[in-house]
Amino acid sequence: MKTLINDSIGDLEAALKNNTDLQEKFKTNPMEAIKNVEIKNPKDTDYWIYRIIVLMLGLAVIGIIAGLILIAYWNDGAAKDNQLVTIFATISSGAIGALAGLLSPSPRK
Repeated sequence: MKTLINDSIGDLEAALKNNTDLQEKFKTNPMEAIKNVEIKNPKDTDYWIYRIIVLMLGLAVIGIIAGLILIAYWNDGAAKDNQLVTIFATISSGAIGALAGLLSPSPRK
């Protein structure tokens, strides 16, 4: 049976203090015992990480689109600032790609 710990040495120390079976395994064969310790990934248990990232990327895309509309509105007949539009389009396409990567289902093993 694998022992789950967070990603710190303090958690490994607490697991060793509280689990006598793990202590015995470490005394006899430390390398084999460490293979039975599994580090919990916070991305697997904390869904707020994804929610915050998706929200921020979505707000970035919406903000950039609003900025592009405002630039088009304020520059009616004047020379357009093509470099700024290109930068905004690049940032928004990167944010859209990141959103697609986060929201697409991961392949099953």
